[in-house]
Amino acid sequence: MALDLFSPVNLGSISLKNRLVMAPLTRNRAGEGGVPQAMNVTYYEQRATAGLIVTEATPISAMAHGYPALPGIYTDAQIAGWKKVTDAVHAKGGKIVIQLWHVGRISHPTLLPNGVLPVAPSAIKPAGKAFTYQGLVDYVEPRALDADELPGIVADYVHATQSALAAGFDGVEVHAANGYLLDQFLRDGSNKRTDNYGGSFENRARLLMEVTKAVVAVAGAGKVGVRISPVNSFNDMHDSDPQALFNYVTSELNQFNLAYLHAIEGDMTGSESGFDFAALRKLYNGAYMANLAFNKERANAAIASGHADVIAFGVPFIANPDLVERLKTDAVLNAADSSTFYGGTEKGYTDYPFLNA
Repeated sequence: MALDLFSPVNLGSISLKNRLVMAPLTRNRAGEGGVPQAMNVTYYEQRATAGLIVTEATPISAMAHGYPALPGIYTDAQIAGWKKVTDAVHAKGGKIVIQLWHVGRISHPTLLPNGVLPVAPSAIKPAGKAFTYQGLVDYVEPRALDADELPGIVADYVHATQSALAAGFDGVEVHAANGYLLDQFLRDGSNKRTDNYGGSFENRARLLMEVTKAVVAVAGAGKVGVRISPVNSFNDMHDSDPQALFNYVTSELNQFNLAYLHAIEGDMTGSESGFDFAALRKLYNGAYMANLAFNKERANAAIASGHADVIAFGVPFIANPDLVERLKTDAVLNAADSSTFYGGTEKGYTDYPFLNA
């Protein structure tokens, strides 16, 4: 029988009842101190029919923040808040992993402890504006991390992983995509270092490999995924040879026997890249999660052909808490209200109607 979105699958040690993944979606609705609150519990619980939920990107430390009202995963109160989320999702028969995040240069002193500068591989100011509690303001030039600070970054990922397991998550996803810290190290548009963390593919990928190795040592390989975005230009990102770089990164990630590799297959701006994701997928020995503008037809084709094992859906899950049922029955989808994507209340968050409502 041909595989499709509704076939069960195992990602490492995580058993999924279907192949629809709720993609990580920043919603800026955490409570005081980065603690998940009641409406966050409701939001994730509503979507527990997904084969797997990947949470919104979640800072691993106070220095990892880059936007207002983000949940964290490094304090006892945050762990307790997330435990309510995981308990609710598990009670509905769902599976949930947390995406571990350090934003690097995509931040602002007003969002960081004592107003310090954001950190990055190199002191290169990104184009664009930071989203702060005071509104949109220009990014600042970040401070380049010293090599002797990098073990501390790895330690923050380890602590966040330990915290995630304590909160009851089924696993963790290391966020190495979309122009944030680990991606900043990977791509030569943002990494101009001349030490062991810059220059060659091996050097630029070194921090990601160190983080992945450390996270796997805590959680077990079968509970760890990694997310990449080879050609996404979001957050002022580019690379001189993305195909060769990410072919290398993908091949190197094989050593860890991860639960999955999560790839954003294109540029979120809609620009054509010419990147060969089929070649990338062939290089990867484990389960592969594809993401970016999939519909049911394209998703089923990707799964049936073996290009992908699971498909991540973003905006459709915002507007359709019962997306699995709607796709299975070819029901009409709710339209998403983009004005309520970031920040706010339950409106546009937990009030989208179910089919049977």
